[in-house]
Amino acid sequence: MTFGFASPPHVSPPASADSARLGRMLEPAEWASAGIPLLRNPREVVAGLHDRHRPGPSTAIVAVLDPQERVTASASFTELAAAPDGWEFRNVLLAHLRRVIPHDLRLRAPVRTAVLLYCREGEPRWTETDGAWMWGLRDACTLHGLRCGAYITLTPDRWQVLGEGRGGRRPRPDEPLGEPGPSGARRREIRRTTATRPEASRTAVGIPVQNRSVPRRTGGGAPEAHRHTAAR
Repeated sequence: MTFGFASPPHVSPPASADSARLGRMLEPAEWASAGIPLLRNPREVVAGLHDRHRPGPSTAIVAVLDPQERVTASASFTELAAAPDGWEFRNVLLAHLRRVIPHDLRLRAPVRTAVLLYCREGEPRWTETDGAWMWGLRDACTLHGLRCGAYITLTPDRWQVLGEGRGGRRPRPDEPLGEPGPSGARRREIRRTTATRPEASRTAVGIPVQNRSVPRRTGGGAPEAHRHTAAR
């Protein structure tokens, strides 16, 4: 299941204009009409990702699920932006997906699904930042041969699957990882784990910064030649 044609990731966005930026976001009605597959057990998915990555405010977690909704790979990173732009979010998500799992572009139809959990302050209701993440997730999935899955917000009060209405009060975000940078600045931090199952041990190792985007933590995924490995 794809969503039309996506622009090549290496092409820079057109001249910045607020109207163009606002065009790179999806509103709840657009998201609901896009045929996003429902999670069979969103509480289990949210709890598993929270336990693995322990997100704080402004942390995004992108995870790839197999047909049985088991996490095969995941990455988390901190993203701060004064003016959220779906183009920027798409590029960040695509970079992290490429680090943790090979693409499925050779398949006739996607068999794996990518979901995004974003931890933020404020109310659970939709915001422009959510709309930009939705746009970015949809485009990144198209470019990586994945099915676009749920977008989930994690706020101080609850978690919420946007476009579905399902949510819960547990788990909640962890404490912030550090002081935010100056207004408008982006901060990305990295930590990584090779865990693919809840019972697997987790080991954190550093990864060099590449392309302005650094993952905070990644989990699982198939090995690739350029990836670092961690002793279990």
